[in-house]
Amino acid sequence: MRLDLYLHRIRLVKSRTSAQSLIETGYVRVDGKRIEKTSEQVDVGNVIALPLQERVRVLKVIELPARRGPAAEARRHYEELEPDPGN
Repeated sequence: MRLDLYLHRIRLVKSRTSAQSLIETGYVRVDGKRIEKTSEQVDVGNVIALPLQERVRVLKVIELPARRGPAAEARRHYEELEPDPGN
């Protein structure tokens, strides 16, 4: 699944355009690799680190969502991890 679509479907951003803008800043990482293309693929088990709401969020992909559902449904698709304090 495309990274921008994933971020939109798990309700971290309001629109795919917002997700694309966030990714294009170059601050989003998947498994430690800097991502600058919105079409980057994510899969189950990937770890995504991104700046949101003035803090770094680190998420592990648990499942790929088929749709953008309610917030409770969206939270089942990822696990929130603690950011590494060394970075």
